[in-house]
Order: sequence, then C-alpha cells, then structure tokens
Amino acid sequence: VQLQASGGGLVQPGGSLSLSCAASGSIISINDWNWYRQAPGKQRELVAAINSHGITNYADSVKGRFTISRDNAKNTVYLQMNSLKPEDTAVYYCNCYAKKGGSAWFSYYWGQGTLVTVSS
Repeated sequence: VQLQASGGGLVQPGGSLSLSCAASGSIISINDWNWYRQAPGKQRELVAAINSHGITNYADSVKGRFTISRDNAKNTVYLQMNSLKPEDTAVYYCNCYAKKGGSAWFSYYWGQGTLVTVSS
C-alpha cells in the first residue's frame, strides 16, 4: 500500500489550504485515516482522525478550524484547513490502518509528508 499526499504550500495567516492523500495498491479495506504533523524541533503529533464509521477526532489546537473527511470509493482522505496560523507550520503526514490483498492483518501505512508553511 502506497500513500501519496498532496496540497501543501505557502499560505498567509488566516488563509486556507486543503490536503489530500490517496492510497494505492492491492487494498482490501481501510479502517482508520489519520493526519499527523511535525514542526521543526518538535515531536510528531496527531492532528485529526476519522474511522470507518465516519467518526472524527481532532487535536484541541485545530478544533473548529480543520476538517477531516474521506472518500472510500477513491481510498482518499482530505484535510481542509481554515484560519491557518503560523503555529500550524509543519510537515503533514497521512496515515492509514489498512488491510492489503494477501494479508490476514491490518497494518499502518505512512505517506511521504507534505510541507505546510503559514507565513506573511
């Protein structure tokens, strides 16, 4: 299973950006999708999560500003980021808990990361 994230870039404070992450390969099922981020000098943190029932969870720092969604038909997850702040600057990584063809188990898979820079 390969994850390809896209949508990062430079945006001014207060602006919006949308990230997407598509999974490819012999995918049988994707349970959970997550977005993490890692700012320079900081540990990677969970930003948003969505499970197979569509239930979402957010870090307190992004509640009310970020929205995670998924398109199961496209094996894709999205992160809509509004009212961006300089402290949102980080590399954003997508992550999924999926089962691939030929495997009896679910495993975690990571995307390559996409840089989001919030600056004037």
